[in-house]
Amino acid sequence: MLAIGLVWATQALAASTDYRLSSGDMISIHVYGEEDLTLETRLGESGVINYPYLGMIRVKGLSVAELERKLVTGLKGDYLINPSVHVSILEYRPFYIYGEVNKPGGYPYQPGLTVERAVALAGGLTERASKSGMTINRNESTLKVTMSTTVYPDDSILIKDSFF
Repeated sequence: MLAIGLVWATQALAASTDYRLSSGDMISIHVYGEEDLTLETRLGESGVINYPYLGMIRVKGLSVAELERKLVTGLKGDYLINPSVHVSILEYRPFYIYGEVNKPGGYPYQPGLTVERAVALAGGLTERASKSGMTINRNESTLKVTMSTTVYPDDSILIKDSFF
């Protein structure tokens, strides 16, 4: 039951935030009734996958829905009459946390992650940590955040030190 909930939450995040695939994401592609077209792969730096019958396909920057449409278009006609393609994200790329936490580094993203939970994964705050001096670097922007701010894959969280 927990696994079903995690899969649903993962798919909901991918759909609701218009999540874009990128290096480090692990995806699953399933074509109904065509087991030989099932693929699980982690996206490398190039953002390209080698898919049966279609060859090299650039998926980096696409949403799950866009990738599904691209595969349907590629398979329809020459290979299949009416392909039913389902793409899901099995594992998101990590987020990073550094500064005044006990165990800075990269951690696996989990749907519903907040700064507070990210800090807990990183072993908690150090004695010098500032709860008001937290930022997230996201998509080349720096945002001031609180403990309840949502964290996304590839975010870099900085916990600054307190002056007092």
